[in-house]
Amino acid sequence: MEQPKIHPYIPIFIGVVSVSLSAIFVKLANAESGVIAFYRMLFSVIIMAPVFFWKYTGELKELTRRDWLFSSIAGVFLAFHFILWFESLNYTSVASSTVLVTLQPLFAFVGTYLFFKEKITGKTILAGVIAIAGSVLISWGDFQLSGSAFYGDILALIACALITAYLLFGQDVRKRLSLVTYTMIVYGVSTITLFLYVLIKGESFGPYPTIDWIWFILLAIVPNLLGHTLFNWSIKYVSTNVVSIAILLEPILAAVLAIFIFKEYLVVTQIIGGLVVILGIVLFAIDEKKIFKFFSKKA
Repeated sequence: MEQPKIHPYIPIFIGVVSVSLSAIFVKLANAESGVIAFYRMLFSVIIMAPVFFWKYTGELKELTRRDWLFSSIAGVFLAFHFILWFESLNYTSVASSTVLVTLQPLFAFVGTYLFFKEKITGKTILAGVIAIAGSVLISWGDFQLSGSAFYGDILALIACALITAYLLFGQDVRKRLSLVTYTMIVYGVSTITLFLYVLIKGESFGPYPTIDWIWFILLAIVPNLLGHTLFNWSIKYVSTNVVSIAILLEPILAAVLAIFIFKEYLVVTQIIGGLVVILGIVLFAIDEKKIFKFFSKKA
C-alpha cells in the first residue's frame, strides 16, 4: 500500500476537531434551523462547483434512473437530518445532542441487517444494548431537568436515524461514482430540499448580521468540506473502524467547547450516559479477532 507523507492519525484528528465545531457554529448562529442548514449546504455546493464542472461532469452520463432516485432520496434524508439536529440544539445541550447523534453506527447496523441481510453477532447485540442504555440514561436525566431537553434528545435521535438512511441509500451509488460527483448530487438535492422547506415554512432567507454569514460559511468549509474530506482521505490508509472510533471524540470535544463558550456544564447523567454510549460504540467498532491476534503475538 502507498504510504502517505503524513501519519493518517493527524488528518483524522483534524477531521474530528472540524466536525466537533459543527454544533458550536449552529448554536452561535441566530437564524432558524432550516435556514442554517440551507446555507450550510448551499455554500458547500458553491465551493465544490468549480472542481465538479472542471473535471467530473462526464460521470453524470453513467447514472441510471435508480442512481438518480437513490441519490435524491439520500439528499432529502440529509436535509432533514440537519433540520432536526440543528433544531435539537435549541432544546437540549451540545453534549447530549452530539452524543445521541453518534449512535449512528448502531442505526447503520440495523439498516444493513434489514436491507442487506448482514449477519448479527452476540458482540453487536451487546454493544447495541449498552449504547441504548446510555442514550436512555442521557434522555432520562434531561427529562428530569426539563421536558424541552428531552424533546431535543428525541429530535437528535431521529436526526441520527435520518443520517443513517442517507448513508444506506448512498452506499450502492457511491461504489460507481467518484466522491466529488456523488457529493455534488446529494448536496445539490439537499440544498433544493432545504430551500423548499424554508420557503414553505416562511422562514427568512435574510438579511442577517455579518457574523451569521460567517457561521454559515464556516459550517460549509470546516465540518462539511474539511472534516468529511479528511475522513474520506484517511480510509485509504487505515480501517474504517479507526475513523468510527475517532469520531467518538466529537461529543467530548463539542461538550468541552460548549462549557467554555455557552457555560453548558454537564450533569452526572450526561457524563455517565455519554461514557456508556461511547463504550457501546467502541465495542461495536472494534475487531476482537485482531485484538486477540495482537495479544497472542505479544505472548
